[in-house]
Amino acid sequence: QVQLVESGGGLVQPGGSLRLSCAASGFTFSTYVMRWYRQAPGKERELLAAVASDGISTNYADSVRGRFTISRINAKNTVYLQMNNLKPEDTAVYYCSAVDMTSIRTYWGQGTQVTVSS
Repeated sequence: QVQLVESGGGLVQPGGSLRLSCAASGFTFSTYVMRWYRQAPGKERELLAAVASDGISTNYADSVRGRFTISRINAKNTVYLQMNNLKPEDTAVYYCSAVDMTSIRTYWGQGTQVTVSS
């Protein structure tokens, strides 16, 4: 059974930091592109960041570039999202996803809530 399990969300004050983790199992993690998305109430799901299978190539949405960092440790089947200088607009449910190189298979985690509020 394929599983992606996010953790690390919670309540944080503006300007604070959180690190999200996504633990993967049930597929060959090291061959998949990993992505982080978020979805705020009433809004469409937004792609935030992606990292290639080897962990070298990364890509970021303009809304988070310079504040968020995606990384992965293939030996641990885990992808991370370090979030710094958080803003209230970052409040959302954050999801990790895995996509194979043909984009035929895409897997999703259950999401973790991030709330940025004073």
